[in-house]
Amino acid sequence: MDQFLLALVSGLASGAVYGLMGLGLVIIYRATDVVNFALASLATIGLYAALTLHDRGLPLMLAALAAIAVTVACGLAAREAVIRPLAQGELLSALVMTMGVSLIVESAISTLWDDQPRLFPSLVEGSVSFVGSAIPAQSLLTIAVAAVAMAVVAYLFGRTTIGSAMRAVAESADTAQILGLGSQRIARISWALGLGLAALAAFLYAPRAGLVPTVLSAPLFRAFAGIFLGGLTSMYGAVIGGLTVGVLDNLAASYVSAGYRDTFVFTFTILVLLIRPQGLFGVRTFQRV
Repeated sequence: MDQFLLALVSGLASGAVYGLMGLGLVIIYRATDVVNFALASLATIGLYAALTLHDRGLPLMLAALAAIAVTVACGLAAREAVIRPLAQGELLSALVMTMGVSLIVESAISTLWDDQPRLFPSLVEGSVSFVGSAIPAQSLLTIAVAAVAMAVVAYLFGRTTIGSAMRAVAESADTAQILGLGSQRIARISWALGLGLAALAAFLYAPRAGLVPTVLSAPLFRAFAGIFLGGLTSMYGAVIGGLTVGVLDNLAASYVSAGYRDTFVFTFTILVLLIRPQGLFGVRTFQRV
């Protein structure tokens, strides 16, 4: 029972990270039709900047804000430089561009900070005793912070004017333009929000994994598994899919084998997609030909 509880909490903490990254990917995709493969690399450069500032005396919480600010600034600069000039509907070109940005950012990180693994400080230390199990406080904080961030995003999209505008652009950029919403402005806000969520996820994940230029590569692909599992355009699906992937991943590592954790997760995802191609919360679309 102790092992199951620890695996479950660890899985929820990992899933919260995947869910935040997946939510960022979905928000950007819905607003701009861009699958942003550079999301992880951009969040990583924010982590390195934050660690540098923390080593120079900046409190860790302020370093977290710095990580978000650096990630958003670099991401928006990359969008203006290589994504915005593309014609509307150039999905494949945009996909390749974000891959290129990812490689450039990883190379820049290696040049500026080197490739050596680094420890990243935890936001909280110690553990909490529950039913005879010592649960890491960092895992509980990760779950709590992710839950608050997801609730804020849900409120933003459900109850605010800017959220309504972002949903309108997601449904039809042309209609949004007619209504005077300004699709480019909404796209920038969507990118900023998505990048900010990725930076927050990275800051919660780094204390467990350490810091190297490719630290977020594995979480990015698991976040993709989560959004395909939940439904590519569903924000709720991205969260639930990410949590599902995180729990399955940790349960497989605890009870099957750590070497087969990804095999187990992606096999499950493929089986679900074979039965329901649009994902658990996606909507099947029909195109007249």
